[in-house]
Amino acid sequence: MTDTFLIGMLVLAAGLFAVGLFGVLARRAVLFQLLSLEVMLSGPSLAFVAAGARHGDPAGQGMFVLVLILAAAEVALGLALYLRMARTADVTDSDSIRDLRH
Repeated sequence: MTDTFLIGMLVLAAGLFAVGLFGVLARRAVLFQLLSLEVMLSGPSLAFVAAGARHGDPAGQGMFVLVLILAAAEVALGLALYLRMARTADVTDSDSIRDLRH
């Protein structure tokens, strides 16, 4: 694996992270923010796998599995909170969540 390929993968990973960050900051719907968080987590995952492949170290794949587990936990918790808010208060917008405080 050449250094040019690694640089390309790292640029792609940074692009994925930036697109996800923009999605989290620009969108107000909670469901779209959760989707953007998943895109954000795919950026570092790609960087770990590319760096691990470049150096011949399986630790990059191990970190990918760790990020994958973190992403699964985030989706499970986020969707559970989203469904609870949508059922009880019909709230799907992140700006209107502030109104739920007592």
